[in-house]
Amino acid sequence: MRQISGNKLFVKALKEEDVEVLFGYPGACTIDISDELYKQSGIDVILPRHEQALVHEADAYARTTGKVGVCLVTSGPGATNLVTGLATANYDSVPLVCFTGQVARHLIGNDAFQEVDIVGITRSITKYGVTVTKREDLGRIIKEAFYIARTGRPGPVLIDLPKDVMAELGSAQYPKEVNIRGYKPNTSVHIGQLKRAIKMLHKAKRPLFLAGGGVNIARASALFTEVVEKTQVPVVTTIMGRGAIATNHPLFIGNLGMHGAYAANMAVSGCDLLFSIGTRFNDRITGKLHEFAPHAQIVHIDIDTASISRNIHVDIPIVADAKEALTKMTEYVEECETKKWLAQIAAWKEEHPLRMKRHALMSPLDIIEEMNRQFDDAIITTDVGQHMMLVSQYAEITEKKQLVMSGGLGTMGYGFPAAIGAQIGNPEKRVIAVSGDGGMQMNIQEFATAVLEETPVIACVFNNTYLGMVRQWQKLFYGKRYGMTNLRAGALSRRTDGAEFPEYTPDFVKLAESYGAKGIRVTKTEEISAAFEEAKKNTKTPTLIEFIIDPEEMVYPMIKPGGTLEDMIMDC
Repeated sequence: MRQISGNKLFVKALKEEDVEVLFGYPGACTIDISDELYKQSGIDVILPRHEQALVHEADAYARTTGKVGVCLVTSGPGATNLVTGLATANYDSVPLVCFTGQVARHLIGNDAFQEVDIVGITRSITKYGVTVTKREDLGRIIKEAFYIARTGRPGPVLIDLPKDVMAELGSAQYPKEVNIRGYKPNTSVHIGQLKRAIKMLHKAKRPLFLAGGGVNIARASALFTEVVEKTQVPVVTTIMGRGAIATNHPLFIGNLGMHGAYAANMAVSGCDLLFSIGTRFNDRITGKLHEFAPHAQIVHIDIDTASISRNIHVDIPIVADAKEALTKMTEYVEECETKKWLAQIAAWKEEHPLRMKRHALMSPLDIIEEMNRQFDDAIITTDVGQHMMLVSQYAEITEKKQLVMSGGLGTMGYGFPAAIGAQIGNPEKRVIAVSGDGGMQMNIQEFATAVLEETPVIACVFNNTYLGMVRQWQKLFYGKRYGMTNLRAGALSRRTDGAEFPEYTPDFVKLAESYGAKGIRVTKTEEISAAFEEAKKNTKTPTLIEFIIDPEEMVYPMIKPGGTLEDMIMDC
């Protein structure tokens, strides 16, 4: 039987797994793999400018296409630069297969140049990780990696490839099937449990659906909307669940949690049945655990057994894929009596509608509303901070629009590379990245990638000259001591002499232009529309639009630290 090197089998395996795009950065321990990739056709290799950006790009490619994202980096610092992205993908259940180079087997454990135990380092933030120690195991391990990444609760898998193993000759066969002892993910629905939950739903006087990111991951929003319309039960979502039902749907109340809508938080506190699908009940949505949904029986559908009753005790646990469960629900659900309950929710909405105060200066809401008007078929990515919460509150997400963000880890620097990965995976769509001036600088080098790959991403920078979310806490709870958040004045600005702070650096417009991108600065509300129109003309190059906004802009509502969903600061 013909024998081939591990490097050749690697490329063959990617093609067998229908990999179309690989995000890679080369180095000494992967140079032979790079050579094999150079010789092939059919797999597009994307060369980002930093490994952290690389894994974020693969992450958003996976989220927006439904395919497995694939990464290749070298050993040592190349591998450790993946850590933040792996944790991001792990928290948000993103299917990635990340290959890391490794020194030859006889050097492992000897502190060799660019040697780290990357499997050990990432054990707690990957779904599975392994070093290939035998050439004959290579094909099986790669096959298993793709299967593990995309089945059950999806997640990142790391495969460490010693250089000598990859050079060794061995079988050219790539397995057709996977059989992993001890890993048999359940997707089927326990019909008895589901019928109990539906019976409870029909009996409830104040039922409420809570949709988490699991509904979107399962690509089950159409089914979920069908169930909601059949039952006439209102909906709240986590920020990761936003888009599970169109945000303009009459039964959608809003997001719940730390910056959730007043009506959404009150509905959770007042419901008598909380029917949750695909959420972990993390601290950002629950507030004080013992006072979360205090009057409700709780149904919890989740594909991950470990997520059920971990944070919130539930009455009916159902381990199942959200799409499978919702498919069955469409067969059994009937209309519920919710008219009085919906009237109460409408009253809460009227009492405290979700809105921002209008100021003389340009507001983030002005920008987001213009995005809503001009883009009805788009992917929106965000960094983390005030802008993320504002987008999650006000961006209209429908069946033609998708919102992509780092919900679990809250990774600054995610938004822009994520937009590039999403654009590569969805060349027919407009992709908009929304970042703060802080987060944008964490991976701004990716303008080189965006320009060379001809991705017409629109990068919106909300520049308030501060690290805005931390500044908001400093304003509300720390006596306006803005330590380490003023990006113009440095870490410890205590200036009281009235002198001007230095000019902001960098000049985002000039920096974008230096990469070969288009740069636009917007300082007035009336300039927003024209800026987006100008950006849409660029179909092969990225555009950066810098919006100069007021540092005093705040995100409301906001739950007080250590408070319940009812302990909301509405405005100041």
